[in-house]
Amino acid sequence: MASHAARDQTFADSAAAARAALACLDLTSLNDGDTAADVLALCERAIGPPGRGRVAAVCVWPRFAALARQRLPADIAVAAVANFPDGGADIDRAVRDTREIAAARADEVDVVLPWRRLDAAPALLRAVRRAASGLRLKVILETGELGTDEAIDRACRIALDAGADFLKTSTGKVKVNATPHAARRLLEAIAARGRAAAHVGFKPAGGIRTVADAAIYLALVDEILGRDAVGPARFRIGASGLLNDIEAVLAGRGAAPAAASTY
Repeated sequence: MASHAARDQTFADSAAAARAALACLDLTSLNDGDTAADVLALCERAIGPPGRGRVAAVCVWPRFAALARQRLPADIAVAAVANFPDGGADIDRAVRDTREIAAARADEVDVVLPWRRLDAAPALLRAVRRAASGLRLKVILETGELGTDEAIDRACRIALDAGADFLKTSTGKVKVNATPHAARRLLEAIAARGRAAAHVGFKPAGGIRTVADAAIYLALVDEILGRDAVGPARFRIGASGLLNDIEAVLAGRGAAPAAASTY
């Protein structure tokens, strides 16, 4: 594995960080008023101009998953949300969302763990895991609402026990979303998980708007899971506005992500 200093240097380079963030981006639109036209525009942004590179996935409401899958090329995954954004304990609702996503031939389900009722979380996640058979399952822990390290650690264990393919920090709909501290807790939970440490991924979401923001999480993944994990199979960034800054940096208009060396 590369040295700590070498890792910092890699993601302090703005163009390198921008390219890595682009390849791992889940370009997201989860506004209450989203329309089919909005989703089609999102897909066009995801595909981008020739030579720019493509995002990892587009993340939308379940009702738009089929439209996104129809419009996007096969190398851009379609993700849709379940039990979102409130993370209630209604298993039937979460399973209905998941089945709708699967029927749309989407690739990934981002499900909100019932963070207010961690006692109800194992059964709900097991049911969603069954309904999402064959799909990548990202479990949203809502770390900013869980509040304590102990609660975050417990949520990580529940999600991993249920067969999560990714641990995701946040919905992006609450006051405190992704933070470096929460990211470290999730990454360390993955790294300590035996065989899962080699395949479970991590997704920060909410408030990541610049390449400098993204570079913090790129460096954390590199530090804790290793350089091989810094790619879309094991690392995603959930964001809507980050692509604007990525494009600015790649065009030579952005600032170097100095924050990467101070995470």
